Amino acid sequence: MSIPSDRRGFLMRSTALGGSLLTSAWPLGCLADAAPIRFDPPVIDELTVREITDNSHDIFLRGLESPGLAVQRMGFPAASQGKTLESEWGLALHIESRKGAQKRRYLLDFGFTPDVYANNLELMKIDLSVVDGLIISHGHYDHVGGLMGFLEAQRSKMRKGLRLYSGGEDNFCRRFNRNADGSFSNFIPLDRNRLRALDIDPVLSQTPIVIDGHAFTSGAVPRTSLEHVLPNTWVSFGIQDGVGCDPGSYSNQHFTADELAGKPEPDQHWHEHATCFNLGDRGLIVISSCGHAGIVNTLRHVRDITGVNKIYALVGGFHLAPAPDDYLRQVMAELKKFDLEHVFPMHCSGQNFIDLAKQEMPEKLVLCGTGSTYTFKA
Repeated sequence: MSIPSDRRGFLMRSTALGGSLLTSAWPLGCLADAAPIRFDPPVIDELTVREITDNSHDIFLRGLESPGLAVQRMGFPAASQGKTLESEWGLALHIESRKGAQKRRYLLDFGFTPDVYANNLELMKIDLSVVDGLIISHGHYDHVGGLMGFLEAQRSKMRKGLRLYSGGEDNFCRRFNRNADGSFSNFIPLDRNRLRALDIDPVLSQTPIVIDGHAFTSGAVPRTSLEHVLPNTWVSFGIQDGVGCDPGSYSNQHFTADELAGKPEPDQHWHEHATCFNLGDRGLIVISSCGHAGIVNTLRHVRDITGVNKIYALVGGFHLAPAPDDYLRQVMAELKKFDLEHVFPMHCSGQNFIDLAKQEMPEKLVLCGTGSTYTFKA
């Protein structure tokens, strides 16, 4: 299935013409203060990214030091008490930014299960009482599956009135895996009513937004390179029993009859966004989380909306694990044109990407895993 032409065209024309992408206050959410399509991103002095959950934990990975970057590993935490870090298919990050004496702390994505998430939060000694906001990259269960269980268990330890920053309404859609026989297995969608009951305020915007004067989101990522969405989940639109995504909430977007009827269609991830920081004179740090829209598309878009040409580091999932070899090599060739200082492939990036990066950009590659900490300084 392809996205209806006027919906795709709207998103792509908005960037090409310098107009604003869709910004709206979705049901039960609050209005996002949208940045214009070209804006000056806030500048920070330091950024620390900690991997709460990733696919694996390698106790033999070594730390490293280089100008502007320090990498630390946890090894066997609390092993004498019979506990250690756990890993699963998913991604969850803790982010702390510093600008002068001011610090901001965010939880970005929440892994697949609340049990693994809770175990690692405890071992990594992450202080939930000072978390300033929550962010989700997109609506896949390996990024949001741990969210509700975590909130129901830990919400009382956190600040009141927390915001949950995300992209479009599609975050709340029902999503499915298609089985070999053509049937579908569904994931549990995010429930806005449960979020509201837990004093969590969703902020949905397909336009870039600045968060607390430290971070900014990419907004919807136009498809401008050779990249396309590789096969993954299916999605259905509509509200059932108070849960799901509402086609009536969208502006300037056309839905087909099948979409309006709730028929599952291949997910195109127009709701997915990246979380970004501008680190002093070093340039942009882009956290793609899963990158279904394409990492080249994402980097081009972030560079275009900020006017900052230097991409210092690319962090997160790149969703290249299922990529055919020729496609992967084309993406790598485009990626090398950005002259990145560091590349941190996590989660769905794929061993195929890591192996190729060892050949094509060994000096830039940083291996990742559960419990690792990456500190960037201006």
